Amino acid sequence: MKKIFLMLAAALCITSAASAQDKGDWAIVPRVNIYTAWDADSVFGIGAAGRYSILDQLRLEPALTVLCHKHCSIDMNCDVQYLFPIADRWNLYPLAGISVNDFGDWSAGINLGAGFDVTVADRWDVTAGLKYMIETHKYFDNPLVLTIGGSYRF
Repeated sequence: MKKIFLMLAAALCITSAASAQDKGDWAIVPRVNIYTAWDADSVFGIGAAGRYSILDQLRLEPALTVLCHKHCSIDMNCDVQYLFPIADRWNLYPLAGISVNDFGDWSAGINLGAGFDVTVADRWDVTAGLKYMIETHKYFDNPLVLTIGGSYRF
């Protein structure tokens, strides 16, 4: 239980570091993740991310997710996203990043994927993404992660 509270406190700290579309913008992104592996059950995760726009089209997204399965574990990652404006309120982005997680034993990995943002209100976006995590631990399956959330831009 202490580990869960510690992870929630860390998630709140991460969300204080957060992006939209203009250089220097910040956003917080509460979200849910579904981790799937080819020969294992899916795992549900609840977490938060922060986004910071380094350039108008380039942003950094550190994130922390608490995984809800038999053993309490966490996934910490940091992705770089390059935004392609598709329409007035739509952005499509490829992502690449690194991750460290505790899926039972500590492992590091590389993230590769894509996602999109849709502006639904003045400062609110709906965001979704799909990424493949290439893990270094030899006994772990490399999960495919589906992410759905919302972001509030500052």
